[in-house]
Amino acid sequence: MSKLILSVAVVMERLKLSNPWQPYRWEAQGVIPDGAAPGTAPRILMQDGERLQMLFPGFQLALHRSEAENYYLNLSTPTPKVFIAWRPQDELAAPWLVTVSYGEAARMMDASEQVDAVAMPPDIADWVGDFVNKNYQPEPRKKIRRRDPLREE
Repeated sequence: MSKLILSVAVVMERLKLSNPWQPYRWEAQGVIPDGAAPGTAPRILMQDGERLQMLFPGFQLALHRSEAENYYLNLSTPTPKVFIAWRPQDELAAPWLVTVSYGEAARMMDASEQVDAVAMPPDIADWVGDFVNKNYQPEPRKKIRRRDPLREE
């Protein structure tokens, strides 16, 4: 088994700012398991005068064996994260990729993409943990032999 997929939905929030140059700010708030088909239309979860929360369903969180070390590094932190890449689109912030790989998130940020990190839900952490346990074997540590300039050869 080299790849697993879990359907998730992304919650994005728009906060009103008291700034004449930037009237609001978007940020990812979380991910939840979801059974919607890819391409399902986003919907409003909550709206008042200060904020708007929207649900963007139909994303595929895919795990690949080649990224297993990055999943392991993510899970070994005190607070594992899900990384959400999004772009402004009209008046919305449209997520386009969801990942749990540190490496993939870093590559997107290096390419100047907007990436937000949210806390990984426990059920997703368990799913990723099972994948890591089955597909990742840490490299054995190698003893480093330092050159001693005073040693006779």
